[in-house]
Amino acid sequence: MSLCLSLVSHRQAHLANLLLSDLRHCRAPERLVLTCNTHEDQPLSPLPEGGLRIDNRMPLGFAANHNQAFTHCQETLFCVANADIRLPSDPFPGLMARMADPRVGLVAPLVLSPAGTVEDNARYFPTLGSLLRKAAGGSDGRYPAQPSPGAQPMEVDWVAGMFLLFRAEAFRDVGGFDDKFFLYYEDVDICARLWKAGWKVLLSPDITVVHDAQRASRRDPRYMAWHASSMTRYFFKHLGRLPRSSGDPGGGSRG
Repeated sequence: MSLCLSLVSHRQAHLANLLLSDLRHCRAPERLVLTCNTHEDQPLSPLPEGGLRIDNRMPLGFAANHNQAFTHCQETLFCVANADIRLPSDPFPGLMARMADPRVGLVAPLVLSPAGTVEDNARYFPTLGSLLRKAAGGSDGRYPAQPSPGAQPMEVDWVAGMFLLFRAEAFRDVGGFDDKFFLYYEDVDICARLWKAGWKVLLSPDITVVHDAQRASRRDPRYMAWHASSMTRYFFKHLGRLPRSSGDPGGGSRG
């Protein structure tokens, strides 16, 4: 299998350079597409041979940036990575091994914080009921996953977009990300569409990456507005029409 990796930097050259350094110690992607969504204040490290740099004239959203990168993908696998991801070890061989099952359309590693705690990158599909329970202090809808060497992959409703490995055929089959989501919920949406199209979404808890989460939506009014807008679009698009994944225990966060 061959691999194309899409990395987007939002004036994050210092973080992107760290990830590019990590990638030198991993199974090298056959193609690396680096998108500079805004003007970079610091120089970026040279890309590996065959790498492509895209400098956007106008900033694009998460979905549009990765869809743009996918137009250059001729490989069988398409990886989406945030600039603030770190790779203490090579995640690609293990994740690619999950693609031996031809029904797998997307697989993600378990995401850890820099302190080593498990982040919530695998969850049940949100519903109005689950959001109300979360607001009242109840479950936030995450799967109870822990790092576990040798563990089998879990079928999950959706995985967060900071690090995703798609089968290119599956990404193409569902039309990629919905770029009407400028930021947030595009990962929930594409996972719902993958399940509806007959593809599996997996979490592989035996493989981990590190994410230095910024949580901008909790501080910046613009991000809060994007979050609210994307949530509204998601519910209008999927409410009452959510797929039931094989990993769904039947109820839980379905509301």
